[in-house]
Amino acid sequence: MFRFLNNKVIGNSGEDMACQFLQKQGYKILERNFRYSRLAEIDIIAKDKDTLVFVEVKTRTNENCGHPFEAVNNKKLEHIFKAGLAYMQVTDEDYKKFRIDIISVLGQDNPKIEHLKDVSLN
Repeated sequence: MFRFLNNKVIGNSGEDMACQFLQKQGYKILERNFRYSRLAEIDIIAKDKDTLVFVEVKTRTNENCGHPFEAVNNKKLEHIFKAGLAYMQVTDEDYKKFRIDIISVLGQDNPKIEHLKDVSLN
């Protein structure tokens, strides 16, 4: 599926799959690619029951450069957290709960999707 594609196309395809995965789990997708600054973008903003979820999606065709989860460090989580706070300030909703999740999309022909919920900063 991903053969000979550039990173942007691979990333967008992974985000599409992640949205479909979340929707099948009952999440409502609110926004994609919310940009807070040059450094901070949230791939997917979704609602899981009464919780606002900021989702980072990492897509890899293989593990040659490590597992996709390994690409999300504390600095990236800090950027997502700040962007999430900014999003909550500009929305009309009053969210009491929020969290950061990471979704890994790994493989080419039949990608494996893994979902880490409520990832915290170390």
